[in-house]
Amino acid sequence: METNSLETIILFDSSRKEDFDTWRTVNDTVMGGISNSEMRIERKNFVLFKGKVSLENNGGFCATKLDCQHSGISQKATVFLHLKGDGKQYQFRVKQFRSEQHAFTYTFTTGTDWEVIKIPVAELPPFYRGRQLDLPNYTGGNLEEITFLIGNKVAETFELYIDKIWLEF
Repeated sequence: METNSLETIILFDSSRKEDFDTWRTVNDTVMGGISNSEMRIERKNFVLFKGKVSLENNGGFCATKLDCQHSGISQKATVFLHLKGDGKQYQFRVKQFRSEQHAFTYTFTTGTDWEVIKIPVAELPPFYRGRQLDLPNYTGGNLEEITFLIGNKVAETFELYIDKIWLEF
């Protein structure tokens, strides 16, 4: 009898408090905007990414980034996000190398209950500043950064609760 064995790589687990130290926020203030956000630990073993997106001064986005260092990611892998949102649309982004300008991006809309979002690695096309590039989708291999970004071209408050992020292949 043959069994399917999956390899699992945990990218973030909110129950491991040391994982929290690698998150950082980046808002449109880097380009003159006035949006603001924060990432904080909540009591029930999850992190909360929350803030307010403003369109003033040509702004319009908030992001939180997680530094990670993994190699040998299979193109057949699936990313799993265990999170709870606010019914708004977010982008999940990965970078093979932090120094790259583009990111491989997947857009999803959250529900208001805890859910698991599944993202096939092969379905992550490259984007730069909102424009899809004429390059291949993410092929796996190296992974140095993941990002959650909200930038829906509307002024809005948001809350995204993140519990766990992992890969299976």
